[in-house]
Amino acid sequence: MKPVKNEQIMRLIERIGDHYRTNVSNRFIRPALMHLSLEKTTWDQIEAFTEKYDQFFYQGFHLDELYRQIAATARFVYAARRDIVPTIRQRLNHRVADRNDKILQDIAVNNFSFNIQLLADLLNDLYVAVVEFDISISKGKRPVYQQMHELSDIGNQLIET
Repeated sequence: MKPVKNEQIMRLIERIGDHYRTNVSNRFIRPALMHLSLEKTTWDQIEAFTEKYDQFFYQGFHLDELYRQIAATARFVYAARRDIVPTIRQRLNHRVADRNDKILQDIAVNNFSFNIQLLADLLNDLYVAVVEFDISISKGKRPVYQQMHELSDIGNQLIET
């Protein structure tokens, strides 16, 4: 199967990575995220998906791996909503000494729930686009997404709880 190089999909992946690095896993929020009980493979897939975009830009994404990265990021969204959003302020209290950093941290904390929701929305848009692409190239065969068990609950993980 040839790698995914669809322009719409690539733009969405780039946008998700930028949003994740800037608004979700920034230096103020990252200490709280380390408390999430996600497997190392999930963190590795999220990192490859959000941090190593340039590597895939020219090569393209393999469809099955892209689905795994989307599923890993959806698990992250679900876990962050459940475990971090309700307690983020307590987890990060008194972590910064500099007044300017304290203000920036407060902004990051206050916007974290919104930023997780935006990540979920972008991820859902990407998933829909990838499924449409998958169906368009399957040519009478069963699309890849229908063969992957880890995608069965992705809708529930992305819907706000």
